[in-house]
Amino acid sequence: MRITPFPLGPIDTNCYVLDHGGRALAIDPGGDPAEVVDFLKAESLSLEHILITHMHFDHIGGCAALRRATGAPVLAPAADAYLLNTEIGQGGVFGFPAVAPFEYAPLAEGETSFIGLTCVCLPTPGHTAGSFSYYFPQAAACFVGDLVFSRSVGRTDFPGGSEEALDKSVRERIFTLPGETTLYPGHGVTTTVDAERTHNPHFLRDMF
Repeated sequence: MRITPFPLGPIDTNCYVLDHGGRALAIDPGGDPAEVVDFLKAESLSLEHILITHMHFDHIGGCAALRRATGAPVLAPAADAYLLNTEIGQGGVFGFPAVAPFEYAPLAEGETSFIGLTCVCLPTPGHTAGSFSYYFPQAAACFVGDLVFSRSVGRTDFPGGSEEALDKSVRERIFTLPGETTLYPGHGVTTTVDAERTHNPHFLRDMF
């Protein structure tokens, strides 16, 4: 599986395009997806689904346009629907663009298949109440949204956030994955399970 990042939107949210055998999947198109559409056309890829890790405006801002350009359905965490009625979900505040309305289908927890590869949809609440992470065991890759970053973690002061839930999600859902698993966050650089388990100061604070 090839993974191509596209920093999109006003705060450079990582949109990831995964492709395998001519089939493609997009995760978190947070802004104008024109360069994603151009990439799909240039590589002769068929976009089959658009996955959302959580419903903050900077992760869903390009959903309507990408769905319109490709016909790919959007799948999103049902437990984050409440965010679409908040400023952090709708956008349009602090100079950020408003999010165009889009249709989506709710995601189910557990093992499924995208682009011919196994994907485990992991509920990982904390940054939001409904956040999901997507683990592809065959590629040793997990897309974690704003749950955990390289040497940091996501904010928990937005509606539905919980530091306790975030800690539990990372420890029980992410740190239990194989150590070599690459973590693809919503912002910034990639990291690994082992690197964050042993070096992330948020999870080492109780040791000192």
